[in-house]
Amino acid sequence: MKYLIVVPDGSADNPIDSLGGKTPLEAAELPCMDSLASRGEIGSARTVPEGISPGSDSANLSVMGYDPRRYLTGRSPLEAASIGLEMADSDISFRANLITIDPDGAEEYEDFIVRDHAAGDITTEEAAELVEALNDKLAEDGLYIHLGTGYRQCMIVDRSHPNGHTEYKCVPPHDILDKRAGEYLPKGKGADHLISMMKESYEILKDHPVNKARIARGLNPANSLWIWGQGTRPQLPDFNEKYGVDGAVISAVDLIKGIALFAGLEVLKVDGIDGTKHTNFSGKADAAIEAYKNGKNFIYMHIEGTDECSHQGDLAGKIKCAEDIDSKVVKPIYEYLRDSGDDFKILVIPDHRTPLAIRTHSSDPVPFLIYDSRKETPADPRKQFNERAAMESDNYYEDGFTLADYFFEK
Repeated sequence: MKYLIVVPDGSADNPIDSLGGKTPLEAAELPCMDSLASRGEIGSARTVPEGISPGSDSANLSVMGYDPRRYLTGRSPLEAASIGLEMADSDISFRANLITIDPDGAEEYEDFIVRDHAAGDITTEEAAELVEALNDKLAEDGLYIHLGTGYRQCMIVDRSHPNGHTEYKCVPPHDILDKRAGEYLPKGKGADHLISMMKESYEILKDHPVNKARIARGLNPANSLWIWGQGTRPQLPDFNEKYGVDGAVISAVDLIKGIALFAGLEVLKVDGIDGTKHTNFSGKADAAIEAYKNGKNFIYMHIEGTDECSHQGDLAGKIKCAEDIDSKVVKPIYEYLRDSGDDFKILVIPDHRTPLAIRTHSSDPVPFLIYDSRKETPADPRKQFNERAAMESDNYYEDGFTLADYFFEK
């Protein structure tokens, strides 16, 4: 038996007036996923439990069968693992985004406007120069900023440092786009130092040659740090032992790769994947097929582009990205599995909703489809992969993390 889970990140949405009341998934042409849904099983699941922030950390843990209320210790430690950082039990990890912040005529940082949580999708090569400049001024005993991927950096703080704890209230920058920073700066004991670092980072980065060159090319500058996502090293049960598989993960996102590593799953490297709508979709599918040929029997395929389009308010991009996932990822892998002669199961499920109307995550239930080659049913056109069809079914998982147990028949 072979297994495939496909996670089109943040693809679930709400009805949109300009689409005639349809969601992007309803508006998109998804012939392969709709065909699988029509011959399989559809439903909806709450991947983010009540009281938990609807982050990709909690939601993907849930999709993978881990109860976020038990296993989530913070986002950044997962990302730290993915970039090879060995965290001690005494370490605290923070996400440190390189963002675009706009003074908008104001003099005080608190009045600046958060414009872009991803700094125009800055490259890792550009980010390396900026992180070096930041560490030259901001690093100190027990505190250091480590280079991640693109705009996503990681700050490790020892527990002996004044900021070496997790009792902060920090807000993800993608939740506050086009809002003034002041209300959303870190709060808690020692937060003044984190805020001071963020303010100083602006002075360090605003006139950096990397940003001058980006502005000259019409790109958003990465002119400030935004600190959030703090946490300690998690402990996850081994995924392969839990579900009796030999699995691997394909994702451009450090967070997902970190979950994989803590769960004992192999992370496959694919050239040209970047977490945007321009990612190497076909390369992802090819890597999955090659992994199956080499003996893997489970692939967790995470695709970030639909979520990034949602954060950017890009409706057309979100629809096109969903269509590319259908035609360039799901279809070729499905055809390979079908033609291999082995039994197989496919689960397609967004980790969370990212409604374009709010440009951030929500904890509302998400649709899913399950196709089992052993239990194919006659095609029912009412069963499609979208929110409306899923909600009209009576197949609902309030504890979304239990869906993985059902999928793997545990």
